Amino acid sequence: MAESIELERLVDRFIDYLQGSRGYATHTLTQYRRQLGVITQALASQGLQQWSELTARAIEGLVVSWRRQEIGIPSIHQRLAALRSFCDYLGERGELQHNPAKLVQAPKQGRRLPKNMDVDGVAHLLDEEPDDELGVRDRSMFELIYSAGLRVSELVSLNLSDIPTGRLATHELRVTGKGGKTRIVPYGAEAGLWLKLWIATRKNWPQTEPEALFLSQRGRRLSVRSVQLRLKQWALRRGISDNLHPHKLRHSFASHMLESSGDLRAVQELLGHANLSTTQVYTHLDFQHLAGVYDNAHPRAKKKP
Repeated sequence: MAESIELERLVDRFIDYLQGSRGYATHTLTQYRRQLGVITQALASQGLQQWSELTARAIEGLVVSWRRQEIGIPSIHQRLAALRSFCDYLGERGELQHNPAKLVQAPKQGRRLPKNMDVDGVAHLLDEEPDDELGVRDRSMFELIYSAGLRVSELVSLNLSDIPTGRLATHELRVTGKGGKTRIVPYGAEAGLWLKLWIATRKNWPQTEPEALFLSQRGRRLSVRSVQLRLKQWALRRGISDNLHPHKLRHSFASHMLESSGDLRAVQELLGHANLSTTQVYTHLDFQHLAGVYDNAHPRAKKKP
């Protein structure tokens, strides 16, 4: 096809430019040639004869056809990125007056749904009686993450002063989240029990950083990495081989709260999300609540006796 040969001629020059003037690696050059080859063939089949004829509408048509072919969104992003770079090159050499690829928005990547543990899974993970002070500290941390829905960064930044005077009994905690925003969150009786045990235990530990709630054995504030490793070791001891991380406990907290309450805004406040859209990712898990609403509302939801 003559149109394809003419289009490919400038692609070859672009690849030579990337190799000679930009010093791109062989693997990168292969990727560019592959992506632009697919685009060139598709445009030639639509009758495009010169790159100067390329329009944003033609590129949008390619994106639509790729979606119909069920091409993955990451692959579409790669193709458009390669085309944008190529069109920049053509513009610098006077082959294009502007870059039409920059006018085409790539389809958004679907948001990955957070993984969570079911209630029984969390219970199996946490229900272990520690036999030393280190275990008391660890269980206190993990109970608190799940009970209050904390980020691990929020956990390690907690100070003793974040348990307001008299609130150890009322199970309230002051948390500093993203952007330095503070919120007061409740936590459950089980977390309260282990937190109380830990506070009594930590008095026997070195006090290099006495203001920190959770200390290392050297008396320093625990790091995020330390909490991650301790949870992984705890999970393996409980027979959970999955690469368990603290954020999964936070996800589980959010999912279980939403399943039981159906109150999205309350869960948003508990998690410390600035935008409700961030919290809405958990609504796909709210099957129990939706089923309850359906059973109570639909006139034919339940069989008559």
